[in-house]
Amino acid sequence: MVSVGARRIWLLALVAFLAAIAGVLVGRSISDQRPQEPHALHELLHEELGLDDRQLAQIEELEREFAIKKRALEFELRADNARLAAAIQAEHGYGPRVTAEIDRSHQAMGELQKETMSHIFAMRAILRPDQAQKFDRAVVKALTADAK
Repeated sequence: MVSVGARRIWLLALVAFLAAIAGVLVGRSISDQRPQEPHALHELLHEELGLDDRQLAQIEELEREFAIKKRALEFELRADNARLAAAIQAEHGYGPRVTAEIDRSHQAMGELQKETMSHIFAMRAILRPDQAQKFDRAVVKALTADAK
């Protein structure tokens, strides 16, 4: 026969395990929702717009700078996800700590989106007017693809 204390420990371990799994799933769903427009725009820039050598060099520099910022923000998001998982494990519900960690991760996600848009506009500034028109259409298409 299993004692009441042992049953409580097993139940607590099960709840903690399920909370950890939930934290991982939430974290994955957040980190897997990366904007797709930079990839589509990268393809457009390098394959369809006919950039000259000067434009290519400027775009490549912007891409290097953005990659550094993006990696830092993605690292921050992963850390936020770990804190959220810990909060879920500690509270076993939608408590104040879980809420605070969600808000914290939303701030980092917002910063990533702002950096992404800043990067997109910086690339656009390098383009000629005819290239910018194609670029603008691709941006709108990328941002509204899921809305259809």
